[in-house]
Amino acid sequence: MEVQSFDIKGPLLLKPRIFEDERGYFFESYNEKIFKEAGIALPFCQDNQSLSKKGVLRGLHFQNPPYEQGKLVRVLQGSVKDVAVDIRPSSPTFGKYIIEELSATNNYMMWIPPGFAHGFLTLEDDTIFVYKCSNLYNKESESGIRWDDATIQIHWGITNPLVSEKDKLLPSLKEARNLF
Repeated sequence: MEVQSFDIKGPLLLKPRIFEDERGYFFESYNEKIFKEAGIALPFCQDNQSLSKKGVLRGLHFQNPPYEQGKLVRVLQGSVKDVAVDIRPSSPTFGKYIIEELSATNNYMMWIPPGFAHGFLTLEDDTIFVYKCSNLYNKESESGIRWDDATIQIHWGITNPLVSEKDKLLPSLKEARNLF
């Protein structure tokens, strides 16, 4: 597995070795030893899956301490623009983001450690997005930041995505800063 880091410390892009033949393909989507060597040493205790139409934007979500989550995300069907925003208050890259395309074709995975808000935009109909979490979901700890925050200025490549009513009400980064 190839592990790629970013200018923002913490998140990783994981590119599995894919073995293909006339039957199809095989790859390891998780290997505890390889992940620990890459710095992903948190245990996973919850798996989530969503199905979305093209143009759906989910996020930017995070959970407040002590229920913050690391997420290992990937796409089983379709494709997404996956985004992680640094919300660590003392980080030199606070408010900066990473954006990567994850798809069922490239089989890339993204590790988003605690301290990051996460969201994604689906690029195809019937996109299936899955992720492993390092902590259980806690409703009282649930929070987020607006997908179109003027300070962050994420280049989603869409002007009118389908966003849940709940996500439309999320605060700006400036308003949310007192949450973390």
